[in-house]
Amino acid sequence: MSYLFLAREVRRSELDRDFVYDCDDKDSCESFARLTDSRLRAKNMTRIHTTLLCILSLAFPLTSVADAAAPNILFIFSDDHAEHAISAYGSKVNQTPHLDRLAKEGARFTNSFVTNSICTPSRATLLTGQYSHLNGVPVFNRFDSSRDTVAKHLQAGGYHTGMIGKWHLGSDPVGFDRWCVLPGQGVYSNPVFLTPAGKLTIEGHCTDVTTDLGIEFLNTRPKDKPFFLMLHQKAPHRNWEPDVRNKARFKDQVIPEPDTLWDDYATRPAALPENEQTVAHDLTRRDLKLEPPAELNGAARNQWLGVKPTEVTVDGKVLTGKELTKWKYQRYMQDYLACVQGVDDGVGRVLDYLDEHDLAKNTIVIYSADNGWYLGDLGMYDKRFMYEPGLRVPLIAKGPGIKANSTPSEFVANIDLAPTFLDLAGLPIPDSMQGRSLAPLLRGESPDDWRESVYYRYYHDPGHHNTRAHYGVRTKTHKLIYYWTKDAYEMFDLASDPAEQHNLLFSESEANKPEVAAKFAELKTEIVRLQTQFKDDGQYADASTWPKGSADGPFDQKPLGVKSVAEANELSGQR
Repeated sequence: MSYLFLAREVRRSELDRDFVYDCDDKDSCESFARLTDSRLRAKNMTRIHTTLLCILSLAFPLTSVADAAAPNILFIFSDDHAEHAISAYGSKVNQTPHLDRLAKEGARFTNSFVTNSICTPSRATLLTGQYSHLNGVPVFNRFDSSRDTVAKHLQAGGYHTGMIGKWHLGSDPVGFDRWCVLPGQGVYSNPVFLTPAGKLTIEGHCTDVTTDLGIEFLNTRPKDKPFFLMLHQKAPHRNWEPDVRNKARFKDQVIPEPDTLWDDYATRPAALPENEQTVAHDLTRRDLKLEPPAELNGAARNQWLGVKPTEVTVDGKVLTGKELTKWKYQRYMQDYLACVQGVDDGVGRVLDYLDEHDLAKNTIVIYSADNGWYLGDLGMYDKRFMYEPGLRVPLIAKGPGIKANSTPSEFVANIDLAPTFLDLAGLPIPDSMQGRSLAPLLRGESPDDWRESVYYRYYHDPGHHNTRAHYGVRTKTHKLIYYWTKDAYEMFDLASDPAEQHNLLFSESEANKPEVAAKFAELKTEIVRLQTQFKDDGQYADASTWPKGSADGPFDQKPLGVKSVAEANELSGQR
């Protein structure tokens, strides 16, 4: 005898949901029913209806809530993809037809943010639905794979789960039926992958190989289960090495310079002047694809490539100063955008596969990035800072039940993705997750009680690129940033100053204006409220408290040699 627990959750602002769970015995099912009822009531639902069903297993084989009718979920995640390098988001520098198609057929969020704009912490947040201070990954440290994750819940709920591509969490993926991931940052050419069976190499460009592995996963998946696939691209991460077909795509184009490329940081002296991620001064010879002297090898060659040049000879002309900066910007952007083009190509291939195999009608496709990125904005490349280009990320979704060609403007954050995956799958959201399901927004609804601000915290100080630690709040009209090791604030009126050029607190006379002082006090109060809500008591504010272990491994897998995509896929499920 098996038992089904049926719960109907009747909600105030969203559609009703039914949950069905199978239990081994009547007592455990009733216990689970009581627990679920109490949890749902705690979430202020208007009423809960629960029913216990007794069913003969042999007469009616049981499945979990995630049966064949549940939607497939395909999550495509890129690395360092700036929102404003997508034409659906109004890019002035490139065209991304396949991402545009995704946006046209689904929802394109216009206010999507990260809570810590850096790779490893963002990936931990994606898995846990928690801020860095709760998931234990504030910096480039190792993720504890024993923690609760969305993948574990989906796997337990009957989904066939897969993780392919960039992982960068230092530990083996857990909660996945198949995984094939890059060690650390990975490489673009002939990438090495880690699998449960060992370490292998696949010949080709990393973006194409990752896409191939994703399609192979779809080809070989069990057909009697819905799937959850995390398909994570390395691109367009530094050092921006494009595939062969896109390498020269932008070589003959002049990429428009952003208005703030020449930003002098005049009203923001606390951290920006000392940062080391500027186009003018911090791109290396390796970044710029300069060719080292033929006689250099090994360490000497790497040392030469690591130099930040103050002059470059181009077509016989020596470039310095502003001329050199303009050339560096073009060179950087040509490669970056070519890498983005490869990612867009991969999205197109996956969408075509879903169409060709009659999967699109029951598959939710979501595209996002681990953090924002500077395209010369504020004179910078990279991320980390809480200014808009680093804070914002693309978020696009299409599939059954998602309103086509919609542009939800509500404030959403990467803590919301894990709860969203579970909600779309019809599975309960654990109380430990700090985000909120985006399902109502995807349906075209606008809940009255949606958040109106986003809390952010970055921990490295000075860390990579000499970027100072800071936290802050972003509201619909303003932003307040606090560099706590320097005891310095910056405040911006985003309505009148969207490029964040004018710090309202820089001048004492302006800071003391009643309207500015009032707004400053209001935003500080909002930060305290959010810190309380999200249980941030400064756990990792001091670097001495940071968790140990590296996001780059070590990984001790045995070498398996060069493998095909099909062989790699087979090994991805072997333990």
